[in-house]
Amino acid sequence: MDIFRLSFKNLKRRKIRTILTMLGVIIGVIALVVLVGIGTGMTSYMKQETDSMMGDIIIVNSTEGGPPMASTVSNAFLSQNAVSQIENMSQLYNISVEDDFISQINGTSMYIMGTTTWSQLEFNGTPGVVITKNLVDQFGYKIGSNITIGNESMTITGISNTNSNMYLVMMDISKALPLNNYQASYVTADTRSNPETVKDDVQNSVNGTSAYTQSDEANQINSVMNVITLVVGAIASIALLVGVISIVNIMLVNVTERTREIGVLKAIGFTDREILSSVLLEAGLVGFIGSTVGVVIAVILLLIGLTVFSQQVGNINLLSMVPFWLIAGVIGGSTILSILAGLYPAWHASRLNVVEALRNE
Repeated sequence: MDIFRLSFKNLKRRKIRTILTMLGVIIGVIALVVLVGIGTGMTSYMKQETDSMMGDIIIVNSTEGGPPMASTVSNAFLSQNAVSQIENMSQLYNISVEDDFISQINGTSMYIMGTTTWSQLEFNGTPGVVITKNLVDQFGYKIGSNITIGNESMTITGISNTNSNMYLVMMDISKALPLNNYQASYVTADTRSNPETVKDDVQNSVNGTSAYTQSDEANQINSVMNVITLVVGAIASIALLVGVISIVNIMLVNVTERTREIGVLKAIGFTDREILSSVLLEAGLVGFIGSTVGVVIAVILLLIGLTVFSQQVGNINLLSMVPFWLIAGVIGGSTILSILAGLYPAWHASRLNVVEALRNE
């Protein structure tokens, strides 16, 4: 009988105990894959949104301290003169001026977003002045209603299809700039040459500005999301570690119950190394099968989540949430940890004295 068949046979003889031991690994793997998958999915989504909304470079006020992250409002603006200088630079084209700021409407704080990229937004109606659904629910606005921002009265031309946690009014940049003293939040543009070279030219030519390329923005997103994913993954790994530790206990119990059987195996010619390998293989199989089942369940849960919350998650896809490295890392890591957990029970089994083991009842 080869070692592989012997290990499988031992696992099958105690099915309930094996399943319960695997359950700890399965739960830990599900928690790890789901939480890390959400983190990687969010990272991928933010990169896609950033790439689609910005050009080769983005230019901000130098006091900003870094490229603006999505869904943030800054108090540092580009002056009208700085925007004019940027628009006249021959190295830039497809220039888009964006303006995000906070204003008051009927005593309530509103997030005003001036834009030229209406193609990136989903809404009913026409471009011009578009509000979110929560403004409709709160104030009873509808398409054609007048809304007063600052001292300006405007006609609502559309209602956004996406849900928002803040009151948001989107309007043409030509309408937004006068409300913010003709100051812009940032400017995006494509470059006619190397973005890194143009970035330096912009910073040297236009006082009080900082320019960032797509790679700079991607690095900032990565640095933030990597920390979040690492913390979440570490917390989820505790559940997996508990499941792996239980393997030590169960394998010791199995070895103790099979003391006489191990003595018989040694008596008929099994070496200490073969006994050691058999027990380690059992532990490894528990980790491998448990982690594989856990990954499958986690993928199913993520797929259900993407289907149920399809409107909220946008363009996040399953492949970006569960990349190959995550699957391979979780299954491989769980298997290795399980083998390590089985080291002491396996060593204990291999060191059993044949005579003493055969006397065991």
